Amino acid sequence: MEVLKYFLNNKYTESKSENYYEVYNPSTGELIARMPKCTTEEINEAIISADAAFKKWSATPVLKRVQVLYRVRELMNERLDELTLCAATEHGKVWEEAKGDVLKAKEATEHAISMPSLMLGDSLLDASTGYDTVLYREPIGVFVGMAPFNFPAMIPMGWMVPLCLACGNSMVLKVAGATPMTALKMAGIYKEAGLPDGVLNIISSDRVDSEALISNELVKGITFVGSTSVGSYVYRTAAKYGKRVQALCEAKNHALVMSDAHIDRAAAGIINAAYGCAGERCMALPVVVAEEAIADRLVAALKVQAEKLIIGCAYDKSSALGPVYSAAHKAAVTEWINKGIKEGAKLILDGRNVTVRGFENGFYLGPTILDYVSEEMSVGREEIFGPVLCVKRVKDVEEGL
Repeated sequence: MEVLKYFLNNKYTESKSENYYEVYNPSTGELIARMPKCTTEEINEAIISADAAFKKWSATPVLKRVQVLYRVRELMNERLDELTLCAATEHGKVWEEAKGDVLKAKEATEHAISMPSLMLGDSLLDASTGYDTVLYREPIGVFVGMAPFNFPAMIPMGWMVPLCLACGNSMVLKVAGATPMTALKMAGIYKEAGLPDGVLNIISSDRVDSEALISNELVKGITFVGSTSVGSYVYRTAAKYGKRVQALCEAKNHALVMSDAHIDRAAAGIINAAYGCAGERCMALPVVVAEEAIADRLVAALKVQAEKLIIGCAYDKSSALGPVYSAAHKAAVTEWINKGIKEGAKLILDGRNVTVRGFENGFYLGPTILDYVSEEMSVGREEIFGPVLCVKRVKDVEEGL
């Protein structure tokens, strides 16, 4: 088992913390690493380092900043399989999904490379008599990124890091304790690409010490992706300290299937949307609203297609549905299924007792379908974040909307 190090000043640094997150391989159930919950002193050191690096990095011309990202992109291409395997191993999403996770990080990096155009300002002569107006877009300072467990490459190393750095800011990235390895591996790529010391530091911490990240006077803004409960806390706390903040939180997405739909085609699209990444994504499709006239046919088609999904080890390229990311989350999703049945939903397909030969200790759940779900049921309102599809029945389009 590996004891991971946090990333400070372009060096993997041993933490003095006595508290750790446990990192599992969800496919096997094996404990593979421990990630330190950095101490308050280590968090502050990461912020001070980022602030010191900001002064020189922000003065670096944007054309030179994006040259670093060009090299990051090339190294990501060269190590695509290595990064894919890392994401699949620590999170549990199947090979093509893990590959897509890494490729989306690369795609966002490519977008950040266009920053010389994106940061262009604006001007207007004679906005008023004797006055011209000029708009500049300037680097601001140290930003904190708070990443979730479910996309260990795309969100921290795609949505957050490259755009922040291309703008001339520096970042302290707080990775998810359960899935830190891909981002840490990619930090090494940034170093190899020529990123100066301190521009990117990566830590992990518990919720108590997270306030130290948000409240520090050197931090100018926070970007967060995760649960609504934590996101609300981050937003409130950041606002209290006068910080710039964005918080992207949970969703309960619905699809409306009308009576003139092509049933098999609709079912195929729904299966992919509902069970991709084992439902552990905010853009998953956990609810289908079906017109009563075609509901029975749709549910039957969904069951047939869901039963065809190959459940297996994340890094077996034949697998279509991998494990959920932790034993605790498996238990939580199982409880959601139990709750739905108690609330009156009809169990069409049960994924609670799935096992995979050779991987009996993995955190597997099969595709589950609950029919006759209503708005009064908690499973119909709240995000489950697992491979569970709820079907709500309506008389017509107007009721569905």
